[in-house]
Amino acid sequence: MVNFKQDNIKMGLLLGLVVPVISFFGYYFWKFRLYTFSDFLNALKTNKPLVTALTIPCLLLNIVLFTLYINSKRDQTAKGIFAVTLVYAISALLFKFFA
Repeated sequence: MVNFKQDNIKMGLLLGLVVPVISFFGYYFWKFRLYTFSDFLNALKTNKPLVTALTIPCLLLNIVLFTLYINSKRDQTAKGIFAVTLVYAISALLFKFFA
């Protein structure tokens, strides 16, 4: 069982990775539930504004999570969340401009 009150960077990395993935699938089920998952992925490849529309909720949830951990003085966990958020943001930009 995961203890969300602990303060370590590994917990932050895990949370920072999992929350955007949940958001990604949530976006798929909310907006594209009538299409297959492969159709959704193909739409991402061909429709670059869709990448932005998908990236914003994913990163926004990480920012909210980061803020919660900073405000509760769990700085190590917040560092992990921040690091993963940067990786996600840079990856989304690279995908949008070079894929």
